[in-house]
Amino acid sequence: MPFSKTGGLADVLGALPQAIARLGWDVTLVVPRYRGTTAGTRVDRVAITVGGYHTDVNVYQEDIGNGARALLIEEPSLYDRDSLYASGGVDYPDNARRFAVLSRAALELSMRNGSGPTVVHAHDWQAGLAPVYLDTVYKSHPILGRPASVFTIHNMAYQGSFEPDWLPRLDLPWSLLSIDEMEFYGRVSFLKGAINHADAITTVSAQYAREIQTPEFGFGFDGILRARADRLQGVLNGIDTVQWDPATDPHLPAPFSRDDLAGKRDAKAAVLARYGLPADAAALDRPLIGMISRMVDQKGLDLIEALGGELSTLGATFVILGTGDTRYEDFWKGMAVAHPATIGVKVGFDEGLAHLIEAGADLFLMPSRFEPCGLNQMYSLRYGTVPLVRRVGGLADTVRDEQEGARSNGFVFDDYTPAALLGTLTRALGIYQKKKRWLRLQRAGMALDHSWDRSAREYVKIYERAISKGDSNGSR
Repeated sequence: MPFSKTGGLADVLGALPQAIARLGWDVTLVVPRYRGTTAGTRVDRVAITVGGYHTDVNVYQEDIGNGARALLIEEPSLYDRDSLYASGGVDYPDNARRFAVLSRAALELSMRNGSGPTVVHAHDWQAGLAPVYLDTVYKSHPILGRPASVFTIHNMAYQGSFEPDWLPRLDLPWSLLSIDEMEFYGRVSFLKGAINHADAITTVSAQYAREIQTPEFGFGFDGILRARADRLQGVLNGIDTVQWDPATDPHLPAPFSRDDLAGKRDAKAAVLARYGLPADAAALDRPLIGMISRMVDQKGLDLIEALGGELSTLGATFVILGTGDTRYEDFWKGMAVAHPATIGVKVGFDEGLAHLIEAGADLFLMPSRFEPCGLNQMYSLRYGTVPLVRRVGGLADTVRDEQEGARSNGFVFDDYTPAALLGTLTRALGIYQKKKRWLRLQRAGMALDHSWDRSAREYVKIYERAISKGDSNGSR
């Protein structure tokens, strides 16, 4: 786990089902069996009909821990493709059908034992039709007319928008093409359908739940979400605290902990060596700033690019790992060529190196324009690497600025400007020289609980409220 990945959602679905299962729930995850996936044993073959489209899907099962299981839906004509959602930057034209089939398969398979699910929890627009189908196609079904539905928004920027003529081809009535249903600027939005039909709506941090109800962060959905605000709640994502543990991490040259941070210097030396940067005593004493990120505007790369001429004057070393827009890849490559002793860049992704950077860096940079939750700041806190973030989304919910007192664990800026980022970065590098204050920040971050067990307990409360609300109404 995860079986396929393009972003943080894969990490969520790799860990959350197990955490919920640990609380005594019977959990089944349903995902496509994309190209390259080899996991699972074939357990079933099921006929699925969506509109006039008929197909037989193979169902593979894989245990994912703590009694939870995954069902992988194999349909080569739909899921055996070069990438998950698009080709050459253009969405697949049949994405509406691909993910309608996924939702229908999940709902049909949920009845295999004759009793059906208590809760259907759908994630992002790709599963957005599940709450809609429960409220339409299956509304009077003897089994599927009863489950509560929960829908989680991981990123408002992705909305699953299609031409209206898809409605009958998805077994949905034309009445859903209305402003109060799925219609969004003349198209039908899977995301809007899920928001309007789910019994409970969640997103991945409390701050992001507030932000998406504003025009700045709502991507046109702020009014829709304000109208459903009584059903909307933010639940901060967790991290895998077994995989991400500096005391046992196999990617590190030496273990370390909150009580003994000595091994962190070994990790710093190893990072510098991996990037071909000087690793002598002077280099080890110099602050090391790490960044692991998609190189896109959302992640604040435009702010960093604007500060390009000043980064090398700060007395710090930078190590960068990621991939994204050619413009920003070329920017960082150029910086590394111009400053080979203090800036190291690797374009691409390397899991082991990501762990090493989190452990070896002193400061971790996340100046995001928006960030629904963010995981790297939580990895950083756990590894005693002090995060520097913008006060948005999950970053605001997890990082407390150095000036905020006893709970301080990092550095935070508000205005999305190069000057605000530079001022905070300069302040952080000044505090780095004050070793006792820096150590307090490190230890405060390492003491926090960002485990999935905490998040799972919140989701279970949401499930129970959604179930009781349905029971009190005599139906979903």
